[in-house]
Amino acid sequence: MRLEKIDVREGIGTSEPAIPVVIPSYEPDERLITLLEDFRTQGIRNVIIVNDGSGEAYTEIFDRAQAILRDLGGTFLVHEVNRGKGRALKTAFEWVLENAPEAPGVVTADSDGQHTVDCIRAVMQRLREQPKALVLGVRTFDGENVPWKSAFGNKLTMKVLSYVSGVRVSDTQTGLRGIPRAFMRDLLDVPGERFEFETQMLLETAGRYPIEEVPIRTIYDSKENHQTHFNPLKDSVRIYRILGAKFIKYLFASLSSCVIDLVLFALFCRLLKGTMLTAPAPLNRIPYVAAATILARVLSATYNFTMNYKVVFRSREKVGGSAAKYIALALVQMLLSAVLVTGGTALLPMLPEVLVKAVVDTVLFLVSYYVQRKYVF
Repeated sequence: MRLEKIDVREGIGTSEPAIPVVIPSYEPDERLITLLEDFRTQGIRNVIIVNDGSGEAYTEIFDRAQAILRDLGGTFLVHEVNRGKGRALKTAFEWVLENAPEAPGVVTADSDGQHTVDCIRAVMQRLREQPKALVLGVRTFDGENVPWKSAFGNKLTMKVLSYVSGVRVSDTQTGLRGIPRAFMRDLLDVPGERFEFETQMLLETAGRYPIEEVPIRTIYDSKENHQTHFNPLKDSVRIYRILGAKFIKYLFASLSSCVIDLVLFALFCRLLKGTMLTAPAPLNRIPYVAAATILARVLSATYNFTMNYKVVFRSREKVGGSAAKYIALALVQMLLSAVLVTGGTALLPMLPEVLVKAVVDTVLFLVSYYVQRKYVF
């Protein structure tokens, strides 16, 4: 990384520490220069630009940008090769944490003209008011000039994000964000180097940082001509891979619990079969299969609870409270399964019992994930 250091100064007309504006930039056009000129006109002076390996073809644009930065008391950072938006943001975070100890956080903005100075100021002001919150500048996606792919993608991601993590936001892919200093430090260790980093950022807030939303203008050049470096296929795969990671961990924890339960059941059956038959009364009257089932289920459920508590949901709740709710949920789920499978086979006698049970237990499995995320852990 090459770095041109230009002194960062406090904003004009305020005695409060300046909040830097971070702009990750890859292959920019005149809109970057226009934004910087607006900054100069309207007194935004703490600006950090990261040239994310744009190449020699963009030298002239960045030379002009640096000339304006000198007037703004800004900072220019360079990746020699393209490393992605997430990595560019982390590079800026590292610089702020090391060189601007007075900064309470940063505001990130895009270089493609989607964020006006007024919108950036609004997010900056909310971050000052709520210095421990992640502040999102949120767009609306109902306007005629909004590309349908952007509107559909945001709404779908919003619903998936809400289900898997409980984080509810109006705009999952906004690049205009106010990020507290403590959260910046945490984010340096968060995976994600490209556009998926912004989704990972939202996931990291769950149970840790509140989210504040600030309505902003929704700006697109046109439905057909809006340019973006977001790759609909590759970047969407990365985003949904991150969103699905928690649910995949939950699925793995559940499946591995089933395997452990079966293995332990077989082991206990082998160990107890002869022992319990020769045991003194009343132990010799307890079926060894029932004893093996109970022992295996207790141990496999303990494993499942530990996996969900520590790995899947990374809970900060007290273990005792979560354990009590987990046991209650397991009992309710078992009762519902028995009732619904019994009722389903009675109402639909033409269907095999195994099929009815598979459908019922799949639905309960999905509901259980939601309940565990929201209430147990």
